[in-house]
Amino acid sequence: MAAVAAEDQPGVLVTEHRILRKPILLVADPGALSRERGDPRRAARRVVVLPPPVARTTVDAVVFGLAELLGVLLALGVVVALVWGLTAVVRGGALSGGPPRLPARDRALVAEAIARARWVPGHDEVDGQTRVLVRRLYTGLDGRPEVLEERVLETFPAQDPAWEARFTEAMSRARFRCSYLNGEDQAG
Repeated sequence: MAAVAAEDQPGVLVTEHRILRKPILLVADPGALSRERGDPRRAARRVVVLPPPVARTTVDAVVFGLAELLGVLLALGVVVALVWGLTAVVRGGALSGGPPRLPARDRALVAEAIARARWVPGHDEVDGQTRVLVRRLYTGLDGRPEVLEERVLETFPAQDPAWEARFTEAMSRARFRCSYLNGEDQAG
């Protein structure tokens, strides 16, 4: 490649590097240029290696623009995820391992319902055994009963020939026990 002077800039010469075989730009200081009789090769203070000329198309610009946009959106998504995670942990949500925390109004309603909890008799069958028990219940926010405490009063086999008599007697004792416990809760 022959040395070509830039016409609009005095002291600038475009030539090929002897070893690298790449186009370079020689830039001369105007004072040094006059001392070296106008030859930019001798007066060069700075050598800039020029990249090979690349023909840019609009497709390249669009692809690079989309890549930059994707990078920005990805970074924004990471920031949003971190902020969401931190607020969930601070509020005691799903990320903290526990149930989500209720708003203050709902917590007050649940506390009031627990204060009004009542003992009720109940029974169930587990592994072929009938259990007669008393449960302390309150009405949850969804209107269904929630069990606070459960005490088994009596257990007997479900196939017992005297099951009906035993069941009736045990439920009678459970009702009496509930009235006693509810009276104790109201007094205390």
